[in-house]
Amino acid sequence: MKTKARFLNSIIDTANKCDVQMPWSRGTRRAAMIARRNGYPKLRQVKTA
Repeated sequence: MKTKARFLNSIIDTANKCDVQMPWSRGTRRAAMIARRNGYPKLRQVKTA
């Protein structure tokens, strides 16, 4: 196996073994993140002229 192919295969294997869930992934964590982001309209400051 060439070095480049072996390197790419090791990267793909490592990525498949990764079990970390990102907050923007689908599911309840994503819904909670969107609710948290949209739930505080009073904290946003709007500049006026």
